Amino acid sequence: MVSRPAPASTSLPSEPSAGASEGALPESGRFWRELLEDVRDAVLVQDVDGALRWSNPAARELFGGARPVLTAEGPEVGHVEHTGRRFPARIRTLPGGWHAWTVTSAVAADGPRVDGFLAAAAPRLASARGRHGTAKVIAELAAAELADCVFVLLPTTRGRWEWWSCDRRTSHGHGRIRRVPAQLAPVLAGTFASTPEEPEVKTVPEEEVATLPAIVAERLAVHPSVTVVSLGLDGGAGVTGAVVLARRGAPAFGEDHSRAVAEFARAAGTALANAHRYARQEEATRGLETTLRPTPPPDVAGVKFDVWYEPSGGLLDVGGDFYDVLPREDGGATFVLGDVCGKGAEAAALTGRVRQTIAALSLVEQDGTTLLSLLNALLISGGSGRFATLVLGSVLTGDDGPALTLASGGHPAPLVVRRRGGVDEITLPGTLVGISPQARFAETTIRLAEGDVCLLYTDGITEARHHERPSDLFGDERLRELLIGCRGLSGREVVRRVRSAVREWLGSGTHDDIAVLAIEATAPPSRAAD
Repeated sequence: MVSRPAPASTSLPSEPSAGASEGALPESGRFWRELLEDVRDAVLVQDVDGALRWSNPAARELFGGARPVLTAEGPEVGHVEHTGRRFPARIRTLPGGWHAWTVTSAVAADGPRVDGFLAAAAPRLASARGRHGTAKVIAELAAAELADCVFVLLPTTRGRWEWWSCDRRTSHGHGRIRRVPAQLAPVLAGTFASTPEEPEVKTVPEEEVATLPAIVAERLAVHPSVTVVSLGLDGGAGVTGAVVLARRGAPAFGEDHSRAVAEFARAAGTALANAHRYARQEEATRGLETTLRPTPPPDVAGVKFDVWYEPSGGLLDVGGDFYDVLPREDGGATFVLGDVCGKGAEAAALTGRVRQTIAALSLVEQDGTTLLSLLNALLISGGSGRFATLVLGSVLTGDDGPALTLASGGHPAPLVVRRRGGVDEITLPGTLVGISPQARFAETTIRLAEGDVCLLYTDGITEARHHERPSDLFGDERLRELLIGCRGLSGREVVRRVRSAVREWLGSGTHDDIAVLAIEATAPPSRAAD
């Protein structure tokens, strides 16, 4: 049922009388029984034509004898509007097509409606991403309930404002305009300059609207009401901005409209400040990743390096596992693969420290055991309490192929896949790095024939847990059996097969940091030149 407001000629009598209005009421007992059930609440009686015919004392007190507007929202519910305020009502059908409207709350529904609007807006503001996405959502939400046309203005470089607009709830715009001097637009300028604890909704005069760039002024000028409210200032993020709201008709929230705008501006400003802080954190994170993430290995004569590097995940796309290949002036290279105790940002930071230390020391020292001893002393003096396992080595290619010198600090033994068949385990004594000042390390030298592949790996491989049986680890034996089947394969193919097997073993389950470095002996330089 869609109700109609009372005709202008219809008066709402202050008291039911024996006159025409009251005499027109049906006389059935059922009518009066239904009506009298709600006499303690405000009750309005509407005839079959939609005219108001009677009100009880509670209604006359609530509405002061004026004619409120009755609007049905369904067969049994609606609202009664008076002086811009809405009151929820229950509609009861009476005999003869008449209706009784019972106001179910003497408190206007505008307050709850404002709270409902803010509650609905909150998750959208919270889920918005980035400065651009958040400003766009602010414009959309404001255009849906607060105004017919909305501009979100944020300061940017070179004396400009960046703007996002929305009108008719679906039409969007975005661009940049010059800032208008404070002497021409004092209200707007004051909104940006002041940061009151409570956002204040200010009216923007027509003459000030006219000073704005045409792309904004032309769209605002057709609206009788133009207001602006500050989005506030976050000291840490430096975010400040304003929302300009233009309306053609009455405010949607009646007397509570200013509160709705102010509360929304506060929530929107918080969302924008959070987006700005998140962007700064993300920028810092990307910067750290650029510094900490290993780089692709360089070309080194006589050998080819292939890698698989996969952190376990987290805020930084780096972890406690690492590798590095550092070229030397003699044509060889120093290489290292290791695992820092722990996960996350702290482990990643120590990983960076270890890598930088090795890179610096390798410029003046090439002996692997000496490098490990110096690194051990530095980690202990740093007082972090964390330790690392690693394999450190050097490679130099001669006429009879590359020679690998390897030293270990408590790390899983390197494995060599021989082209002629078989897998050799290079056993290296050595203690954890960063635990004891008395740590001792040893090194050994091996030769790689053309096509041999030396594989260095972290325990993210051998300790990978089965996706259905978490107690089952991938293990050393399974890795060795896999490598036996890699006879004659290139280093790249060996890494690919290890990665495929481990990922299949893990399924969709989580894993620790993983790092694999394969060193393949290629054709001797003299033959490669031919």
